[in-house]
Amino acid sequence: MIDMDLAASPLGRTCPPHYRYRASALRSAPVLQAETLYIVGGLYGNIEALRTLLEIIRAEERSGPPITVVFNGDFNWFDIDYESFNEINETVLRHNAIQGNVEAELGSDEFAGCGCNYPPYVDQVTVDYSNQIMLRLRERAQGCGALVRELSALPMYLTAQVGEERIGILHGDAESLAGWAFAVENMEPLDQRLRLSLGCQTSDQTTTQAQVKHYLKAADVRAFACTHTCLPFAQDFYVCRRQHLLMNNGSAGMPNFRGLTAGLVTRISTSPITPIGSLYGITLGSVRFDAIRVAYDQRAWLHRFSRNWPAGSAAHNSYWRRMNSGPDYDIAQALRWSVRRDAEWRCIGDGSAEVDSWRAM
Repeated sequence: MIDMDLAASPLGRTCPPHYRYRASALRSAPVLQAETLYIVGGLYGNIEALRTLLEIIRAEERSGPPITVVFNGDFNWFDIDYESFNEINETVLRHNAIQGNVEAELGSDEFAGCGCNYPPYVDQVTVDYSNQIMLRLRERAQGCGALVRELSALPMYLTAQVGEERIGILHGDAESLAGWAFAVENMEPLDQRLRLSLGCQTSDQTTTQAQVKHYLKAADVRAFACTHTCLPFAQDFYVCRRQHLLMNNGSAGMPNFRGLTAGLVTRISTSPITPIGSLYGITLGSVRFDAIRVAYDQRAWLHRFSRNWPAGSAAHNSYWRRMNSGPDYDIAQALRWSVRRDAEWRCIGDGSAEVDSWRAM
């Protein structure tokens, strides 16, 4: 049931003024230096995805140099059980992190809803459910004051140096913590099939290539890595005759493509070798960018999710279908301009969400 005090309210459609910044703020000196950088956005409280990701990183480190990890927001969401909330946040805070709107609202003195800044084409029921989820998560956080204070102190963006390239790490877009300018459905050239499926109108926000190029120049970065909008993509741009990149990893903790029950993270490395688990990628100069599959334990995650969010709850109503079968979105739609698919993936099981048997062909 939707809480009638929240239904049809502006909460979740807007975000506080302090969420805003300028792309030029990213011109500051890089906070991190790394040979290989994993950027983890939209974990959404999926503790199984977190554990799987750490295993992937440890396996890579056994045969190579140390890996730097950045969590770029919304690592909390479904984690209203004590074990998940504490393990996720304690783990994140041992690494590098920036706030997402979820973490920003966890530490806020005033309830501003989920802080998602949903655009007009997102239906009101989805917005109301997100506000309810945020209320439940804030209730969990009340008993974890020290963790919440640390989350509130996290920055909203940072820059990293990987080899010779500067990377701008964001949650939303180049102007706002919860901005939607870097959502694939808003990117020029427009994917009209996707926009139709999402209910976008011709009057809704679009982001031109000229705007992205302006942001890249203002920030003085070779690439932006972001998340927030839940659908992944990578698109290259030429700025002053040099190839640049915008890479949105979608979600580390939820399925990102139709029929593929796995999370996705961004890996950036000075190694030219295409890494294990890459779905698609591109090389710019001496740096390789990849979208890495995080094949977490689906059964364990659905069991934990259902304990916290049983049928009829806000999160179950809003996310259960995606948890089981992914969004109405294909890998081919995530590959824009020069970005290429690194492996052809084919389901070799019975095609159900219970069977996550995939292999590279």
